[in-house]
Formats: sequence, C-alpha cells, structure tokens
Amino acid sequence: MCILFYLEYKVNHIHNKDQTTSEGIKMRFEGTGIEKYIAELGRLDSVMHENRLYRSEQWDYDRVNYDRKFELKEGVFYFRIQGYAVEGDVGSNKADIQLMAPILGKHYYPHGVEYGEGESFPASLVKQCENIIDTIKEEVKTFAINE
Repeated sequence: MCILFYLEYKVNHIHNKDQTTSEGIKMRFEGTGIEKYIAELGRLDSVMHENRLYRSEQWDYDRVNYDRKFELKEGVFYFRIQGYAVEGDVGSNKADIQLMAPILGKHYYPHGVEYGEGESFPASLVKQCENIIDTIKEEVKTFAINE
C-alpha cells in the first residue's frame, strides 16, 4: 500500500468518507516503489498506454509526462506519472526513463490543471490511482533496467 504525503501544508479536514479536502497541498503518491525503476521509453509507452495513461505531445529532450483524465461529478482530475531520461533522448524515442512519484491534480477551465491550492480529491479516485500505480509497477518490474 502506498503512503500519501501531502506536501507544503497539512490536510485541514475530511468532509466525508468519499472526499478529502485540503488547502494548499500537493497530492503526491510517495513510497509506492515505482520511483525506483528505470525503463526503456518504448516499452514504458506501451505499458502506460495499456493502462490508459498517455504521453503528452508536450515534452522536452529529457522529460516525459503520462496523463490519465478522470471526469467525475466532483470535477475533472488528471493523474500523472512523470519521468526523466537518465540516458538517451526522448525526442528520438531512444531513452531510458527514471520514473518519479505520481501526482494527482484537478482541472480548472480555462486555466488548466492545478496540483495544489485547495484541491479536493475523492477517496475513490485516490484508491483507483493507487491500483493503477500497483499495476504499472508490477508490469514495469518485469523489464526494468535497474532490477
């Protein structure tokens, strides 16, 4: 089970069993074990795609973002797994990617996704993201470069 760290500020209160509210925090999934893996970009793209996380068209030569959109009654949320190249070049699709701790954010039209500033995350969504992390971790473990 992963440990959730709320960075920058303390969680202020819980509204009910289905929803947690926090102010000025960043939802980061720490301690999941996914951040210890380095994987080849092409295989990583495949695993992420199978789990409905898609690499955005916006990238630079050493970073990647995989996003999954959730449209719920409480709003639109994005689950993101980031990584950076420890070797190679993302632009050439030949890179070894170090995965980072996943994050969860809320979308605000027309401004975009906020990963802090008082977002509200449904507990069911947090649990679903934890399950996705576990699934991806088990798949990546089979071909990780550093395992």
